[in-house]
Amino acid sequence: MRAQDASAPLQAKTHRMSSPTQRSLEHLRELGYVAEVVERWIPQARIRRDLFGVIDIVAVRAGETVGIQATSASNVSARVRKIAAASALPVLRAAGWRLLVHGWGKRAGRWQLREVDVS
Repeated sequence: MRAQDASAPLQAKTHRMSSPTQRSLEHLRELGYVAEVVERWIPQARIRRDLFGVIDIVAVRAGETVGIQATSASNVSARVRKIAAASALPVLRAAGWRLLVHGWGKRAGRWQLREVDVS
């Protein structure tokens, strides 16, 4: 691996984030969280299974654990209802987890986050 020349101009990010989950991961990491995707792909059923049925990402930092459901802005209310109906919700709350829905939508050509705390 070669070291980059310090005098060379920095390259702008050219990758395209393709999903709300990827956008949320980047956002959380910028805020100082250690964050990982915890939903699983089940190939035999061709479905994704969220942790506890409602969590796509777990993020942690000093004294805080957060479960995040990432979605499009138009699906936020459906995800809030999904979490409210989850059998794991009382246990997650008792454990002190923050539970967030991240809804991503474009406004004026830029991605914007709508965050709803359902803790």
